[in-house]
Amino acid sequence: MKTRTFGKTGWTVGEVGFGAWQIGADWGDVSEEDASATLHAALDAGVTLFDTADVYGDGLSERRLAKFRSERAEPFHIITKTGRRCDPHTSAEYNETNLNAFVDRSRQNLGVETLDLVQLHSPPSDVYESTEQFEIMDAMVAAGKIQYWGVSVEKISEAELALTWPSLTSIQVIFNAFRQRPARELLGHAARKNVAIIARVPLASGLLAGKMTSETTFEADDHRNYNRDGQAFDVGETFAGVPFETGLQAVEALRPLVPEGTSMAQWALRWILMHEEVSVVIPGARNPQQAADNAAASELPPLNGDDMASVRNTYDRYIRTHVHERW
Repeated sequence: MKTRTFGKTGWTVGEVGFGAWQIGADWGDVSEEDASATLHAALDAGVTLFDTADVYGDGLSERRLAKFRSERAEPFHIITKTGRRCDPHTSAEYNETNLNAFVDRSRQNLGVETLDLVQLHSPPSDVYESTEQFEIMDAMVAAGKIQYWGVSVEKISEAELALTWPSLTSIQVIFNAFRQRPARELLGHAARKNVAIIARVPLASGLLAGKMTSETTFEADDHRNYNRDGQAFDVGETFAGVPFETGLQAVEALRPLVPEGTSMAQWALRWILMHEEVSVVIPGARNPQQAADNAAASELPPLNGDDMASVRNTYDRYIRTHVHERW
């Protein structure tokens, strides 16, 4: 596993991390045994950063990660997110009382006094237009509850506003071959500020794994079933906001670019890693083989210039009109 520096923290992390949403909720059932085996396989493959949130399974993902950490001696980072427990999910609810309570609950779930890094979890856009929530996060750093803080954003405009705050440590953003706008408008700005970039939804909810067809179905509790039109949360989190059938067409256009002996998922992750400003990419996994295969993307050779151009052309032809200006 190749490593990268995680922004101003100075952490050295495996460039392929682990997104722990799948072992918490919203992707169909994952048993305790499968979740544990998957986490162990990821660490064995060189993963050293695990991303979770307090709402993944109402804390289940955090608790599973805490148990996993108690079983291993190797050092690694667990980063979490906060704010989506607000009800209603409005900027007014992102207040000092609520955010401290949420962070205290994550500290309990993860069994630590100080959380490595806490990200505001895709808050309403107007949160970024004031300084109140950023000051609250700074105060929690000063109190020793968290070591660093960052933001998880839906829109590039939100990330740009967050970058004006000096203590911002990381930005988590949807970035993949179907969501290319960050490469053109955000990554360079973050790098100049020494702010880490966490690339989430790297496989467009599995579309870029290349295994789905128009006949593919999903379990009732899988967000790819119930959130296709944004009924539960931002539609950009499901298939990266790309209409399912359109995504399938784009996948077929990309498939000839995938070298023999490489899975499409690995190739899609390697495309993201071609962007040196990305600190870590966080694919999810439901079983040990998926975790190991994802990590192996770090070992692939770079994509050549023609292939990178082909990915841009496919994006322009099939995807751009659906996503580029929306997020």
